[in-house]
Amino acid sequence: MKTNSNSFGDFKCTHCHAIVSCAHVLSGVNNRNHCPYCLWSCHLDLYIAGDRLSACKALMKPLGLTMKKGRNKYQRDARGELMLIHECVECKILSINRIAADDDSETVITVFYESLKFGSEIHSLCLQNGITLLEAEDSQIVYTQLYGRYREIPMLDRVSPH
Repeated sequence: MKTNSNSFGDFKCTHCHAIVSCAHVLSGVNNRNHCPYCLWSCHLDLYIAGDRLSACKALMKPLGLTMKKGRNKYQRDARGELMLIHECVECKILSINRIAADDDSETVITVFYESLKFGSEIHSLCLQNGITLLEAEDSQIVYTQLYGRYREIPMLDRVSPH
């Protein structure tokens, strides 16, 4: 993802070509790993977030959404934090990544609705990797996590027939 990076760690997205700021004050994350506009990433990390040890370096497509169990015992939603699922377009490795504060909410919603079209093969792949892909009945959780409240938007506007 980091092409033409500067001393602040900002980079040009290799998918949509937008200039992306890595400033913690904007993103709320310590290791920016995806574009806030298109949500695409690059396969940079191997073992832990921010290690940048992967040899692959290929693009990673936003595949869907999942929940990461939170460690905060005072958190209202026991399911935890909303996360992006990325799939490497080259080696097909799956990873989960925090949604950053400056990520485009409508693009996150679009990724969620696109993931509802997937067949059982993708669900099985996610489960094999210990990831539970969110489904249509999870839409209230997605909206609450993104907007702080639930607002119903008809799925017909988002999901086209197969």
